[in-house]
Amino acid sequence: MDSERADKWLWATRFFKTRSLAAKACTAGKVERAGLPVKAATSLHEEDVLHIPFPEGPGTRVVRIKKLISLRVGAPLAQACYEDLTDPAVYEHLKQVLAEKREAGT
Repeated sequence: MDSERADKWLWATRFFKTRSLAAKACTAGKVERAGLPVKAATSLHEEDVLHIPFPEGPGTRVVRIKKLISLRVGAPLAQACYEDLTDPAVYEHLKQVLAEKREAGT
């Protein structure tokens, strides 16, 4: 497999709960490759670096594609399909924001 649709790969690797949500993120210009928005039907290739928003809060995840898949798999297999290049500070900020939301909701 030389390429895969962006929405399919994002869904298969569990970045979005549904393929429809992956497609909406692409359509809204939230997923980027090389600084340019990725459309849902854009062909992705191994070694592409993507910037993907966190659905649950602020921040963007940066991943390098290691393997192309089109069917949804379990989390351990999905994680083997990409290399996470995200700065750890981004995850810390997300955790802090989510904790504040939980505290405000109680």
